[in-house]
Amino acid sequence: MTAPRRICLIHTTPLMVQLFTPLCRDQLPDVKVTQIINESMIKDTIEAGRVRQPTIDALITFADACFKMGTELVMVTCSSIGPAVDLIQGRFQKPVLRVDEPMAEAAVAKGRRIGVAATLRTTLEPTTELLRRKAREVGKEVELVECLCEGAFEAVMAGDVETHDAMVSKVMTNKLGDVDVIVLAQASMARVAERLPRDALTAPVLSSPELAMEYVRERLARLRPN
Repeated sequence: MTAPRRICLIHTTPLMVQLFTPLCRDQLPDVKVTQIINESMIKDTIEAGRVRQPTIDALITFADACFKMGTELVMVTCSSIGPAVDLIQGRFQKPVLRVDEPMAEAAVAKGRRIGVAATLRTTLEPTTELLRRKAREVGKEVELVECLCEGAFEAVMAGDVETHDAMVSKVMTNKLGDVDVIVLAQASMARVAERLPRDALTAPVLSSPELAMEYVRERLARLRPN
């Protein structure tokens, strides 16, 4: 009997489990998925305004434990700690992926003027840097229009999803009307775009969850099973 394929998702908020569980069920029905939640990493990053060594060390510990238990691939679903993922990738022979990398590649391919919406400064900055890096890799000049949804993150963490969604919707419809493509810097923002009327936006919207899981499926297909 063939052993099941295994991946691990590392989250910094329980909200991501609700988002990624159905995506994994739909796109990776035969894959065993472990989901780890550690809120201290995002809390420390927000307090410090940057990724610090304790978060890097925690990611190394989690990834190492998962790989020792047979995981073939690890994906970190928090864009705020994306820079930490970049730093630890070289420590492992197996893939450790950023959730927002496929989205950034798709955005650069779609247009030159890219709108970026985020609810945290600590997410906005690494996302824009990732977009610039992806543009450099393909030799393309891009213009980034950055929009920070002040107060939206605090609202959703307090359980006020409606206020969060209203703030994000307002930014997408009022401040990003003249761009080629809109990037949602946080995975938790994906459902907001899905609920907007089709004619509310003048540009296509990219969010990381679905694109990330499509990429995971492709990477697993290329990896040799354990």
